[in-house]
Amino acid sequence: MSDDLRPVRILPETECWDLLSSCSLGRLVTSVDGAPEIFPVNYAVQRRTVLFRTAEGTKLVSTAINRNVLFEADGHNTAEGWSVIVKGLAQALSTDEDIAEAERAQLLPWTVTDKPHYVRIRPVSVTGRRFMFGSQPDRTFTAV
Repeated sequence: MSDDLRPVRILPETECWDLLSSCSLGRLVTSVDGAPEIFPVNYAVQRRTVLFRTAEGTKLVSTAINRNVLFEADGHNTAEGWSVIVKGLAQALSTDEDIAEAERAQLLPWTVTDKPHYVRIRPVSVTGRRFMFGSQPDRTFTAV
């Protein structure tokens, strides 16, 4: 069976970055008080890193305390879907140079709130899958 017809296909890293660059809403997974937490964030891809903005609060504190994070984004149409996961290290940007570079991404908050802090996720690994939608295949049951 050709790779294009397989119901689940593992994506090369370059395609993962192309897909991440094609959308702007994902989920940040981190740890808060020793328990996993997930936060929706709007983001931008900049130099093969994930960049998001946040206000003071749980996201900013949790990424400072536990830099190891996951980031996931996905998309779909009527025929297929995809999912990309970035395992990485989160860092709040603090130097004028880093902040100036982040501002060039033109990442605006979606809500009418002040989100003055930029956080960059530097990837340790990037994985992705594409899923073909369709009916469940017929099963053949045999008696043993």
